[in-house]
Amino acid sequence: MATKAEELEVKQGFSYQVEGGVAVITFDLPDSPVNTLSPETGEAFLRVMMRAEREPEVKAVVFTSGKKDSFVAGAKIDFLQTIKTAEEATAISRNGQEGFDKLADFPKPVVAAIHGACLGGGLEWALACDYRIATDSPKTSLGLPEVQLGLIPGAGGTQRLPALIGVQAALDLILTGKSLKPAKAKKLGVVDEVVPTPILRAIAVLRAKELADGKLKVDRRHGQGFKGVAANGKAKGLAGFIQGLANKELWAEVALEDNPLGRKVLFDQARKQLLKKTRGKFPAPEKALQVVRVGLESGHKAGQEAEAKAFGELVVSDVSKRLVEIFFATTALKKENGTSNPDAKPREVKKVAVLGGGLMGGGIAYVTSVLQGVPVRVKDKDDAGVGRAMKQVQSILDERVKRRSLTRREATAKSALVTAGTDYSGFKSADLVIEAVFEDLKLKHRIIAEVEAVTGDQTIFASNTSSIPITELAKGSRRPAQVIGMHYFSPVHKMPLLEIITHAGTADWVTATCVEVGRKQGKTVIVVNDGPGFYTSRILAPYMNEAAYLLAEGADIAELDRALVEFGFPVGPITLLDEVGIDVAQKVGPIMEAAFGKRMAAPKALEKVVADGRLGRKTQKGFYLYEDGKKQEVDSSIYALLPHGTERRSFDRAEMAERVVLQMVNEAIRCLGEGILRSARDGDVGAIFGLGFPPFLGGPFHYVDSRGPAEVLRKLEHYHDKLGERFAPAPHLVEMVKAGKTFYPR
Repeated sequence: MATKAEELEVKQGFSYQVEGGVAVITFDLPDSPVNTLSPETGEAFLRVMMRAEREPEVKAVVFTSGKKDSFVAGAKIDFLQTIKTAEEATAISRNGQEGFDKLADFPKPVVAAIHGACLGGGLEWALACDYRIATDSPKTSLGLPEVQLGLIPGAGGTQRLPALIGVQAALDLILTGKSLKPAKAKKLGVVDEVVPTPILRAIAVLRAKELADGKLKVDRRHGQGFKGVAANGKAKGLAGFIQGLANKELWAEVALEDNPLGRKVLFDQARKQLLKKTRGKFPAPEKALQVVRVGLESGHKAGQEAEAKAFGELVVSDVSKRLVEIFFATTALKKENGTSNPDAKPREVKKVAVLGGGLMGGGIAYVTSVLQGVPVRVKDKDDAGVGRAMKQVQSILDERVKRRSLTRREATAKSALVTAGTDYSGFKSADLVIEAVFEDLKLKHRIIAEVEAVTGDQTIFASNTSSIPITELAKGSRRPAQVIGMHYFSPVHKMPLLEIITHAGTADWVTATCVEVGRKQGKTVIVVNDGPGFYTSRILAPYMNEAAYLLAEGADIAELDRALVEFGFPVGPITLLDEVGIDVAQKVGPIMEAAFGKRMAAPKALEKVVADGRLGRKTQKGFYLYEDGKKQEVDSSIYALLPHGTERRSFDRAEMAERVVLQMVNEAIRCLGEGILRSARDGDVGAIFGLGFPPFLGGPFHYVDSRGPAEVLRKLEHYHDKLGERFAPAPHLVEMVKAGKTFYPR
């Protein structure tokens, strides 16, 4: 009969098996697709380890996962949300540290056998083991992504990783939250060995025996790990050490890390680079830097105490709460099919055709072939367009090969999935056609008719339009139920959002199919209802308009951009205008004004700019100067084309940012009130992942809740009185304030 301790072990997913003197402990959390950590998990694991310590026949331990493609994905995030105080979070961190310290001090060798995601607390777990083996599978990745949730590693990771691979390499991982593929992890010394998936368990058991017998020696110098195998008299340890002494990069690292002056230079430079990226808006990376420094200068124990205290403070911070909410929002979206019918099923898409060979068409072809993994046929009107599409795909593949995230052989195989031509050959077998041509309704109607003439009855037609209503597009179709919008963002291979737009007659299976395609392409997908500009383009328009109004009032270009960057956007609105294309923005303006009236009317301030041939980065001539495609300083000659000329007025940066941001926020509330958005959650995700709304603020709707709907209404009314109709508060906001409601439950 099982003891209570054994029942706890089983309940938490631990199984125990002894193979030739090696205890193999397998973690397979019940009723969960991945293994996650919680205090209960830690308690159960320590009990299993005590069992291995007590049994004399057990000479070593192997720790592995029972999940198909996952090791340990980190802490249970929803558990962290239940924590109310910094002191409570600090205590939890200390408990985790204590548990992994016991693992690190375990009297018998422990080998971590890693396949799949080994992230956050999962990597901290593995770091406390004596030896780490990872599979060479593309599904295996290792990292400490806590900063992406506004946190830092809280179970000793900020101390063990620098001690293992050196401070500089560790900071690169901890401060960015990026993950490593197995080969890179081996090179850095995060893992000791990389093996094919089928032999992971066997090799792990073998290495555990060798460690126990003293045949395998592991010694490490700042991550330059070397292993001496005493068997057959071949001691490689000394040779490895001598070779390490000749490593100039290693000596440079030691010179920086192992003396006070060098450490000061290292950390001062790291902080300078960090603040350049975070602008002080994300406290977690800066705290991580401080904690690593404490450990380096004052020792492991002091470093862990600093880690626990910082972890506690961050768990209850507003920034972390917002970032965790975004995490849960995107996780929830992955489980939805984009319709109100949970039974709607996606159909299999075996081939995709893309119309338009520009940067957008090429980008769509790339994510379809390389990430979704299906053949793509691209059509353009001429050979030049076809060439541009193929070049775009190849250039992205070349970059990935250069970064070593793909081998040359893999890139060649992926590129073979993309073919192109100037006619509709190859379209007959396409399950989905994605159109990415100019924003011209007549042109799109002609293309829809041509596509329907050469494709099957079940083929979906998706338009990448950013402004033309899908309802109008569907009027040109014989199969309107199969017409939908798939709005990608440029550059497609980098921008994470896909905005799918349905009209009243779109079939549920069509929506579900396109949502599934987007996910396979690596996108965060939101589904919105039809209307001019849909959601993202619609809320971007008044944001850009207000920036143009400020220019017309005499604002300085660089100061205006700086105001919005300080607010938290990745780039300012004028830089964005150069990127999008000044002419493109001018074309969208009349469409929006026609749909929404004078409140969406763009100022006339930019007419002379366009007439002067300044279209932005694409012509190397816009608001900014460009050199080799890179943005330089403001082109001061442009002021002659703007009201007030070179006599620019001084505006308060906070007021400029507030005016521009309130326009976006107010329009987002209108979209929710009019049913364009299905939820405030979708609106926040769309603004963050599509338009760069500051993630630490949680999106437009979380921003309103945090400031208070009544305060936001008051501000809008103030600007409405001062600047006119374009600041008229959204009716939905007025109603909410009257009812005392917020967008999210309090």
